[in-house]
Amino acid sequence: MARQTFWKGYLKLSLVTAAVSLTPATTESNKVRFHVLNRQTKNRVESRYVDSVTHKPVADRDQVKGYPRGEDDYVLLEDEEIEEVGLESTRTIDIDSFVPRGSIDWIWYDKPHFLAPEDKVGVEAFCVIREAMKANDVVGIARLVLYRRERAVLLEPQGKGIILWTLRYGDEVREPLAKIDDKAKVDSKLLTLMKQLVKEETKDWSPTMVQDPIQKRLKSMIRGKKKSLKQAAPAKKPPPVKSTGNVINIMDALKKSLAEGNRKPR
Repeated sequence: MARQTFWKGYLKLSLVTAAVSLTPATTESNKVRFHVLNRQTKNRVESRYVDSVTHKPVADRDQVKGYPRGEDDYVLLEDEEIEEVGLESTRTIDIDSFVPRGSIDWIWYDKPHFLAPEDKVGVEAFCVIREAMKANDVVGIARLVLYRRERAVLLEPQGKGIILWTLRYGDEVREPLAKIDDKAKVDSKLLTLMKQLVKEETKDWSPTMVQDPIQKRLKSMIRGKKKSLKQAAPAKKPPPVKSTGNVINIMDALKKSLAEGNRKPR
């Protein structure tokens, strides 16, 4: 199935312009989703807004958004007022600066998108911008209106294309709760054992490492119900680990991990 184009516009750097399209790099279409049904009739259940005090349904015309300013006190905003502050997309990704690749911490990265040339005319301009970023080992910074909000975006060359990351807003990123003591010393013997353990457990990356086991079990359960229409047997939970109350010695734990690793068939 062809991927749905999410956005079409232009990539611009100074006087160089290329027609491009934007497609989300991730999807949740394979995620198991459920409907809420009436057990007796098997009809879908509708959700409606009701008054929290009278418990009576509220008609659409009587629903309004409110921002709390005190107890039971709100500033009311009509839909038309909220739409007025929205921004119309200019349909142009105008790169205005570059920063060294890897200089932006991962916590600022939000959602990835595939950026690709939209027609044969723009391929050359697109490739020139991509290769120039590769040669200088930099990523581009631009601004783009998505979902009627202006967002800072990062353009990173990857393979034959460019990955466009939306970046989080400044007020969305929190300060770390705890600071690590830079002067804390690490036992050299512990470090040697830990490095050995990490080396033995290092494998080639595979997407199977990040599969969702819950989704897999749900799909298996649904397939079973489709065939038999009987209640699937619940998965057995592992017995709880009993605490001995003793503090685990890091050195002993590492030695035991390495010993078990040596016994594993290669």
